Amino acid sequence: MKSKFQNFSVKTNVHSEFKKGVFLFLIMSVLSVSVSAQKGNNEVRAGNKKYNDKKYIEAEIDYRKGLEKNPKSFEGNYNLGNSLFRQKKYEEAYQQYEKAASYAPKTEKEKLAATYHNMGNSLLMQKKIEESIEAYKQALRHNPKDNDTRYNLAYAQSLLKKQQQQQNKNDKNQDQKQDQKQDNQQNKQNDNQKDQKNQQQMTKENAQQILDALSQDEKETMNKAKKLPPKQERKPDKDW
Repeated sequence: MKSKFQNFSVKTNVHSEFKKGVFLFLIMSVLSVSVSAQKGNNEVRAGNKKYNDKKYIEAEIDYRKGLEKNPKSFEGNYNLGNSLFRQKKYEEAYQQYEKAASYAPKTEKEKLAATYHNMGNSLLMQKKIEESIEAYKQALRHNPKDNDTRYNLAYAQSLLKKQQQQQNKNDKNQDQKQDQKQDNQQNKQNDNQKDQKNQQQMTKENAQQILDALSQDEKETMNKAKKLPPKQERKPDKDW
């Protein structure tokens, strides 16, 4: 991913978190507005010097002082965003770029393009991939020939594609787990029903066995009774 920061100085390159690196492109000569005509210019100029010396916290302090005098300064807000980005304060950096974009003259396309480019970088660093894509597209609308932005857009789109593929894979795995869970529940229910049916069958069979046993006992008793000799009729001792 390439980051293009347009300040008020020379070009320089640094590395950032992403595997492909971040190319920070510092160009200060592109601003057409004379800095001497702006309130808070001394603070902004002091901030630029400290920024170029990589003293980003001190630069931030100077930029904020400049913005106290001129809150609507494009340069002050934009450069403050750069110093915050270098401190990995990506959400705060994005907010400053957003302010800078609102104060940039609409006719100065290069300023707007650079601002949206860095807004895209801030969003991408926060893993807000879809939002970063929109910011890069906005940058290209103002500067269609910017290859750095085109590169970042393609990179963000590739990240989004991988993210969506991973999400689809996770969803598929989740569906399979849910199906397996439902199958297990259905199998368990079927087993329970089968057990209940077997128990009922066993109960009927046991009852029939008991009845058969009783019937057999009764038959055997009757057969024994038939084999006994008949009882002699007993006469009374006296005639009455």
